[in-house]
Amino acid sequence: MALSASDLPAIYSLLANSMSQDETIRKPAEAALSQFESRPGFCSCLMEVITAKDLASQVDVRLMASVYFKNSINRYWRNRRDSSGISSEEKLHLRQKLLSHLREENYQIAQMLAVLISKIARFDYPREWAELFSFLAQQLQSADVLTSHRIFMILFRTLKELSTKRLTADQRNFAEISSHLFEYCWHLWQSDVQTILHGFSTITQSYNPNAVEQHHDDLYLTCERWLLCLKIICQLVISGFQSDAKCVQEVRPVKEVSPVLLNAVQSFLPYYTSFQNGHPKFWDFIKRACTKLMKVLVAIQQRHPYSFGDKCVLQPVLNFCLNKITDPEPDILSFEKFLIKCMVMVKSVLECKEYKPSLTGRVMEENGVTLEQMKKNLSNAVAGVLTSLLPNERIILLCNVLIRRYFVLTASDLEEWYENPEAFHHEQDMVQWTEKLRPCAEALYIVLFENHSQLLAPIVVSVLQEAMNGCPTSVTEITPGLLLKDAAYGAAAYVYYELSNYLSFKDWFNGALSLELSNDHPIMRIIHRKVALILGQWVSEIKNDTKRAVYCALIRLLQDKDLSVRLAACRSLCLHVEDANFSEQDFSDLLPVCWGSCFNLVKEVQEFDSKVQVLNLISVLLGHVNEVIPYANNLMQFFQMVWEESSGESLLQIQLLIALRNFVVALGYQSPSCYSMLLPILQKGIDINSPDELNLLEDSMLLWEATLSHAPAMVPQLLAYFPCLVEILERSFDQLQVAVNITEAYIILGGREFLSTHASSVAKLLDLIVGSVNDRGLLGTFPVIDILIQCFPMDVPPLISSTLQKLLVICLSGKDDTDPSKTAVKASSAAILARILVMNTNYLAQLTAEPSLSSLLQRTGVNIEENILLCLVDVWLDKVDNVSSPQKKIFGLALSIILTLRLPQVLDKLDQILSVCTSVILGGTDDLTEEESSGDNMSSSRCHGEGSLPSKELRRRQIKFSDPINQLSLENSVRDNLQTCAALHGEPLFNSAIGRMHPSAFAQLKQALKMP
Repeated sequence: MALSASDLPAIYSLLANSMSQDETIRKPAEAALSQFESRPGFCSCLMEVITAKDLASQVDVRLMASVYFKNSINRYWRNRRDSSGISSEEKLHLRQKLLSHLREENYQIAQMLAVLISKIARFDYPREWAELFSFLAQQLQSADVLTSHRIFMILFRTLKELSTKRLTADQRNFAEISSHLFEYCWHLWQSDVQTILHGFSTITQSYNPNAVEQHHDDLYLTCERWLLCLKIICQLVISGFQSDAKCVQEVRPVKEVSPVLLNAVQSFLPYYTSFQNGHPKFWDFIKRACTKLMKVLVAIQQRHPYSFGDKCVLQPVLNFCLNKITDPEPDILSFEKFLIKCMVMVKSVLECKEYKPSLTGRVMEENGVTLEQMKKNLSNAVAGVLTSLLPNERIILLCNVLIRRYFVLTASDLEEWYENPEAFHHEQDMVQWTEKLRPCAEALYIVLFENHSQLLAPIVVSVLQEAMNGCPTSVTEITPGLLLKDAAYGAAAYVYYELSNYLSFKDWFNGALSLELSNDHPIMRIIHRKVALILGQWVSEIKNDTKRAVYCALIRLLQDKDLSVRLAACRSLCLHVEDANFSEQDFSDLLPVCWGSCFNLVKEVQEFDSKVQVLNLISVLLGHVNEVIPYANNLMQFFQMVWEESSGESLLQIQLLIALRNFVVALGYQSPSCYSMLLPILQKGIDINSPDELNLLEDSMLLWEATLSHAPAMVPQLLAYFPCLVEILERSFDQLQVAVNITEAYIILGGREFLSTHASSVAKLLDLIVGSVNDRGLLGTFPVIDILIQCFPMDVPPLISSTLQKLLVICLSGKDDTDPSKTAVKASSAAILARILVMNTNYLAQLTAEPSLSSLLQRTGVNIEENILLCLVDVWLDKVDNVSSPQKKIFGLALSIILTLRLPQVLDKLDQILSVCTSVILGGTDDLTEEESSGDNMSSSRCHGEGSLPSKELRRRQIKFSDPINQLSLENSVRDNLQTCAALHGEPLFNSAIGRMHPSAFAQLKQALKMP
């Protein structure tokens, strides 16, 4: 039943109650509103609440109504199968009502109304709401400042929403909107700039601030409208035209807009100082305006690089940015956000691939000129502009300024470091480069150096030498020389890959870096932290004769009194241990101190990121060093402490699980010594009912796999965990391969005890997988089924009969002629069934005769007209070339057994059966060279030789070696069963069948069977 005006009081009351702090009032109200949502007229009632004049002061209720309205648009505006949605008549009413309420005085409500219109426009424009933009444009002609501001809010939100639609038709619609709106918005924006600048001039010249205070509100509203208009112009230029990097066509508005935007920045900047003290509201606007203008210029350059590369655009913009970076006015130095945008612009231009030689293919245009040539011509033109803008002297100046001014730590940096070294480390180390001035300067410096390495490398080395000469290693106070040395060390660290050709690391380390560590004065933490950074960055350049000294230096830094230094050393040490040329021999005697330093560091740090960083180093150490057992007890206590303290910190717990996995691998056969600590953690990680299950499950399963793979024997606790695996796979197959590896480990490690304890779970798990996963999943699972049948040939087949029936269906259905993966699945399924025939002949005959199999075949659309066993024979004959050498022998043995069946069709297939058996016998089998494991990759990368292999791998090889198939002679089996076949069918029929063989095939058979 539709809601009407009479329901408004009830709706209003429910909205008010839905914000109550009292749960007994709030919950029923929310439930009632949820029931109303799908009823016709609900959105109309909400619209009345939002726009009612007598409710203007009830902002919270109106906002709540707008939130419910927005949610209803998302859920019901587009007609759905499970809901009638909002009727066309109500939609028309709502669209008209929204456009009739443009002059909303409350800013929050106006914002929500703009969002509502944009959401509806995404669905209805242009088909159902073609007049939207023309109506808004018409209203702008006669609107006052407030109304025009609200209309621009709507335009911005709507354009932003429509610009995200990616279909070609939607992009054409957006381009059409741009063509209609751009001129008006652009002229209004330019007019507003003049109005704002005139207003600012009046404010700064006024001796009586109160006299103009009444005009400030209107001026500020104009400023806000101007900012919205700027965002709209950006949307129109960015999304209203295809990127010229693709179409290589000039985007005219870029040349028109960009210089004017730059002029606006230059006009506004002087007021940054003027408004700083007396006019905080306008000072805030100046900061937002200048930053936004630069951001729009960067966006235009990245979207339309060729049009922006025109001399009349690129030259003044880049020149302006470079001047502000290298020679800013004193007050501008404090305007960090603006300087960041200038640096981002220069960096964007320097690394723009369209301004470099084109590597595109030769795509021909109709006029015969290639796109490649057009791009090359444009790139060359831009290169000329850049060369004139960036002569060598200016490049060197920029490099020097970046190092000497922007890399240097400020007084506020040092104060922040002193107050909280840990937080300082993470802000410097992990902050987004576009958020802080120094990281942004570092990013610009790296790109500048990459582009001009031959020119700048000697300059950087020169600055480094100057800094080292100007600040002795014995310094005991913070001086400009010390801060310059820190900056120069940073500059050398960031570009190690190019600078190594100009600077010998060994000489630098022995002559300066190692000496820095001999000074333990507290102020030397500034240099010590940078030395730690250098030792990590230059890892690839450190030769064998210096490794030992570098390792000792990093261990020393890991024990520094300053947390920031220790964390920097922690990260660099991690890079060294992970390095392909890591020397464990040079590091082994440092391990005790290293472990102790890591344990102490974790106890001292407070930040979550710090704990993850230290835990990562411990995990990497466990994965790369052999001497772990002497420190096992300390590591166990450490892991236990971290686990207990990390409750609710999933990322930290994940890092701990990775470290535990490496710990188990490192312990190898000694791993049971850590079970008292390990198994409770593992049990929680694999519990699907745990609150952190989604975050921890993947790494917990990898730990589970490692634990089983390296266990010397099964223990009751591990044995009891297996049913969890079924629960995990019932929920999702995301971790299928690891689950298969775990199952294989249980079979190999637990043997008959495992099977007798968890027989039903094994059957359920395999039945769950087979028939539910794709071909890749099946191919990963089949080796486990095979090893299970090999170990328990009499017990397992009846237990997994449902799974085996599915394998029969796979074998007997077609659908594999052109698909290699389906061919592999059918061949592997046939190999498993062949093994059963060889090792438990009676059961396969029983399985193929079961009524449940016939009904399953019918349900899956497989029509079988002859004996199922004979159909399997056809599969074995057909797929023998698609299996491994050991599986070919199984096929041959199965086919030889078929010779003993009292079926006349056997003689019809005798020629083919004997041909396959002959080729298998003469081809030979290499039973121990092929690895058919489901994929155990748990052996550590540092393990070499048989003695280092995980216990699971050794046991698997033993099982493979003792496979009964290896003991059977296919030659004897064929010879004996041929005699049985002759006796069953009579000599005349048998000889007739043999006589149909090709003479050469018969000769090969005699050779294979060693017959005279």
